[in-house]
Amino acid sequence: MPPVYVVVLTYGGKSWLERFLPSLFATDYPDFRVWVIDNGSQPPLIDWIEARFPQVKALRYAENTGYAGGYQRFFSEHGSEVPYLALLNDDVEVTPSWLRVLVERMERCTDLAAVQPKVLAWRQRNLFEYAGAAGGFLDVLGYPTCRGRDEADQAQYEIPSQVFWAGGAAFLLRTKAIAESLQGMLFKSYYFMHMEEIDLCWRLQRAGWKVGYEPASVVYHVGGASLSHAHARKTFYNFRNSLFLLWENLSGWERYLRVALRLVLDAPAALYLLIKGGPSHVAAIACAHWSFFGYIARKKLNICAYLPFLPYRQLKGIASLPTLSGKRKYPYLPLVC
Repeated sequence: MPPVYVVVLTYGGKSWLERFLPSLFATDYPDFRVWVIDNGSQPPLIDWIEARFPQVKALRYAENTGYAGGYQRFFSEHGSEVPYLALLNDDVEVTPSWLRVLVERMERCTDLAAVQPKVLAWRQRNLFEYAGAAGGFLDVLGYPTCRGRDEADQAQYEIPSQVFWAGGAAFLLRTKAIAESLQGMLFKSYYFMHMEEIDLCWRLQRAGWKVGYEPASVVYHVGGASLSHAHARKTFYNFRNSLFLLWENLSGWERYLRVALRLVLDAPAALYLLIKGGPSHVAAIACAHWSFFGYIARKKLNICAYLPFLPYRQLKGIASLPTLSGKRKYPYLPLVC
């Protein structure tokens, strides 16, 4: 079996590492190395990590550059050393076979660049976890959604399939796809956190690769360890980075039309969040718009023009019903390999 790096990025996640790293060490894969990155924690965690878990390779990044920046730096420094790279949140408990099953799937399906496991909730282990679940999709309006959200796991998603995006809590990457097809750009650092994995998977599709879901691999995710759903900062990143996604990965009239539609739809979303979460969330949406237009004005966004732009209707993994309707209808895209 090919060697794999399993990388856990943490920011002040000492309690999560203490709880969940032991499950990672029980992984039954024969050739993997665990890296733990202290991503600017204050006070620093690296001395504690090295003393408590001497079997890991520990790194310390002085500045917290978020999920996107931390993993991008690691890939730039070490991504070419192994054929597969597994990214894992510090609040994820893995099962013994999680990694072996993912690698076996990638070895069989040579057109896969990324594959995610089944992501269940750590606290309610019979439920799918919100971020990742049984694979990510976009709806007809461009909103990200996940198959299995708010559902109990009743073996309804037990067939390996192609999805639009793999959840960033736990997924496996083919490093050659990033190094060669994406010119070494794993994540765009200015996303900081949230939706950078969707941008990655969209760019991989533009480059001709596929993204998969493997239900035989199972992990349990706490969720909200970095920012809870009630935090206005989370609202800021979700709304701003969702606009980044559309602007950077669509072209021509589709880019302008879909971004304009999203800006219009953000108004009722702001009213909903005002009632549910308070005025800080409305301010976060306004700041998200301001930041988005600021990036455009300063020409700071990277559309990766070396990749072809695909019309929205040609993308694989687009749900036919809008998420806002409350109805679920996800496409089934079998993995044939």
